[in-house]
Amino acid sequence: MNKLLIGLLALSMSCTTAVSQTDQSSKKSEQMQKKAEILVSESQGGADQPGFSIIKNEQEFQKAVKGGSSNLIVEAGTEPVINYPKFPKDKKVVLYNLGMFRSGDHRISEIKSVSVKNNVLYVEVPFVESGGMEIQVISNPWVLFTVPSDYQFNSVELKYSK
Repeated sequence: MNKLLIGLLALSMSCTTAVSQTDQSSKKSEQMQKKAEILVSESQGGADQPGFSIIKNEQEFQKAVKGGSSNLIVEAGTEPVINYPKFPKDKKVVLYNLGMFRSGDHRISEIKSVSVKNNVLYVEVPFVESGGMEIQVISNPWVLFTVPSDYQFNSVELKYSK
């Protein structure tokens, strides 16, 4: 009788642990849905003027990714070996061109936060100090990133923070 009671208690505890782990993983996935994620970020290949577009499907995604890396030098007859992420079906994908820069290596390497207010998507990125000796080359950086699928916006604005 004691062994049966101990066995039932152990089974009850393992079920409770499994349920709480499932709850935690669903909360984590819910939190991940509200975060932005950089898929690709390059310092060359973007447009001369700042702007954005929403990538709607895998075909547009592949075109954006491969179009942005058109300056790759590869041996004739071979494909460039770059592992690009898959098109996420549960989030919005945004292509953002930062515009033209005359010096330095401009690239977004982190997104701190995203929010929407008055139909504007605010993307907070780290401020990178420049100065001193810099590479003197024109760059056209661009970034592909995801935001939650329920975000509604018609403009994107970068906010730089320390």
